[in-house]
Amino acid sequence: MGKIKVLIIEDNDDIRGSTAEILELANYEVLQATNGKEGVAIAGAFLPELILCDIMMPEMDGYSVLHLLGKKPETAVIPFIFLTAKTDRQDMRKGMEMGADDYLTKPFDDVELFNAIEIRLKKYQSHKALNSTSLDNLSNLIGGKNGLEELKKHIKERKVRHIKKKQVIYYEGDTANGLYLIVSGKVKTFKVAQDGRELLTGLYGLEEYFGTAALLAGESYMETAEAVENTSLCLIPRDLMEQLLNKYPDVSSSFIKLLANNVLQNEQQLLELAYHSVRKRMSEVILRLYNSNREALFLNVSRDNLAAMAGIATETVSRILSDFNDEGMIKRNGGKIVILDPDRLKNMKN
Repeated sequence: MGKIKVLIIEDNDDIRGSTAEILELANYEVLQATNGKEGVAIAGAFLPELILCDIMMPEMDGYSVLHLLGKKPETAVIPFIFLTAKTDRQDMRKGMEMGADDYLTKPFDDVELFNAIEIRLKKYQSHKALNSTSLDNLSNLIGGKNGLEELKKHIKERKVRHIKKKQVIYYEGDTANGLYLIVSGKVKTFKVAQDGRELLTGLYGLEEYFGTAALLAGESYMETAEAVENTSLCLIPRDLMEQLLNKYPDVSSSFIKLLANNVLQNEQQLLELAYHSVRKRMSEVILRLYNSNREALFLNVSRDNLAAMAGIATETVSRILSDFNDEGMIKRNGGKIVILDPDRLKNMKN
């Protein structure tokens, strides 16, 4: 088995040289580029397993490097880590939205460097199987063969992003840069009230899309999206989705149905908030989660998220769950909820 190739794109000779020396001592094969233009050429010619790239460089900055590499299928999937002295949220979010996998803030030590590289390489090896599983199930969403095959083809060429638990994917008001497909994990979308409370607008799992409404409406994201657990996502850019929607009626029809279902669910949630008692609201939330994944042995959802979905206080959630547990409808085991009597929950009196 050959050495793992790592490409370093950095205009500072000292940083580039010392980083290369550290990696070579760890038995990596190191390729070096002194500017972005040279880095793009080397990446295309040698296809490294991972790229370390500075942001601020002459001739071509790191964002441009990432953009150009993302245009070719063979380089778009290479794990990409920015080396930057900047810690501004806007700069970091711009890179992540473009497809960067991680950041290393200069100066960094050997441990930070090796941890970042090893984590990204491990996730790169595992994402292929995850992506394949998700793609095989896309036929459940899109019935037309031509549109399905085209969408699957483009998703295969996209990089899978790995998001940590509680990491924000986008904020309400951010420009809608595309549509997200969940390859693994869970994501919640929510709006924040003036008093700081969260109101959940959606909870998404494996092989589900989110960000649909903003994409189809051509508006900014209408809520904040956050990973509920460690999650893998595929971002389908806005311009690509618009091409597919315009070209394939079956794709357009399927996403319109998806959006319509989301609207109906939100309307039902608003009715529940307006007219149902707190017990009835909690039973509806539990059943909604239960019906969305009946194969699961238990529900693993935090009290805060349950409170946000039901529109009640966290303390009230604890009290109601204790009541449901005492009445034999559920069984609580730490933060896990086992559904014992779904019929009684369904027929809960208001």
